[in-house]
Amino acid sequence: MNGLLTDLYELTMAAGYFEAGKAAEKGTFEFTIRKLPPHRNFVVAAGLPQVVDYLLNLSFGGEEIAYLRGLPQFRHVAGEFFDYLRGFRFTGDLFAVPEGTPLFAGEPLLTVRAPLIEAQIPETYVLSAIAFQTLVATKAARAVGVAGGRGVLEFGTRRAHTPEAGVAAARAAYLGGCAGTSNTLAGFQYGIPVMGTSAHSWVMSFPAEAEAFRQLQRVLGESTVQLIDTYDTLEGARRAAQTEGPMWGVRLDSGDFLALSREVRAILDQAGRRDAKIMASGDLDEYRIRDLVNAGAPIDAFGVGTQLATSADAPYLSATYKLVELEISGIKRFTAKYSEDKLSMPGAKQVFRDVARDVVARSGECGKGEALMRPVILGGRLIEPLPTLESARARAAQSLAGLPAALRQLETAEPWPIVYSRELRELIERTRRNLLG
Repeated sequence: MNGLLTDLYELTMAAGYFEAGKAAEKGTFEFTIRKLPPHRNFVVAAGLPQVVDYLLNLSFGGEEIAYLRGLPQFRHVAGEFFDYLRGFRFTGDLFAVPEGTPLFAGEPLLTVRAPLIEAQIPETYVLSAIAFQTLVATKAARAVGVAGGRGVLEFGTRRAHTPEAGVAAARAAYLGGCAGTSNTLAGFQYGIPVMGTSAHSWVMSFPAEAEAFRQLQRVLGESTVQLIDTYDTLEGARRAAQTEGPMWGVRLDSGDFLALSREVRAILDQAGRRDAKIMASGDLDEYRIRDLVNAGAPIDAFGVGTQLATSADAPYLSATYKLVELEISGIKRFTAKYSEDKLSMPGAKQVFRDVARDVVARSGECGKGEALMRPVILGGRLIEPLPTLESARARAAQSLAGLPAALRQLETAEPWPIVYSRELRELIERTRRNLLG
């Protein structure tokens, strides 16, 4: 993994740590959710495998080092620092909550403990990788939660900010509960079910809509999904129903989905196509899905693109990656930030979850319920294979089902109770006194 995939200040700080003789100091950094996005009662943790891959393969090649040496910011940096970068590898520890875990404001999602430079440089990548997939997984969970058992499919790569982001979004959406994706590479890499229909260009490339439908059915057989709104939706439904051979169903991509789905359902049924399903796509989000389901629309699956792959209504996560403690020659010094609206808490932490609340405690404390923060990398080595995507998806479904019903609704609810342990509260006060006097 290219060591330059980070912000410049991570590397200038690394040079500064080295020059100041702090390279051997061990720093502990925490990724903490500062506050939830608007209209979110939880977020679903996602993106951990990408962070693990980054940490285990992080390095600097000769060209990258030569580039850094040529920057004006590094003009006064000693050559020994660049020699250090040539042998750079992550030798520290990573602790994290399992993917698929719902989390709340004020809770840590992962902890990096390593020699100070090794822990500092990953900040940019960690924040980006975790935040993006967590937002998409959360958006997917919201859509799936109101779909009433109907399938929600991720169709967003063409609207994602990059093609690579589309693959990551497909993975996160599946983790959050989507039934599949249109992204073929995501299907190949992660084993996600893939599903596709056809574009309006397919229909328009033939002189007649009926011929387009016949040719598509000839290619796809029982997997055929006919796109029926190119010209006249109801006439398209009739032509699709009259096309010989099996098909999955039809897709609506525009118009009044509630009225059209009812009329199309009647057309399919009257033609003896009772097994044919109806899919809707086009500017859908969790609110429109909920409204259609509540109105009884006979829609069997929803394709969600732009809104899901970009987490459009909540495109960023308010999260931090902060230094919470230093270890110098075996002696710990706790650190915290006290600036207004950007507080951080000292010390590495654990989160205990029981049926009624979460307790944020100091790392090493005992507590009731499930301890969420778990070791992933120790001494620069992965301690065991990460859970599969299917396992993370199952964890998300089970964990979300166990939340109070109010938290699973789309509207903002009373927050899940979170308290700090006595030991953590005492550390916060002690550190404040030491730092502020």
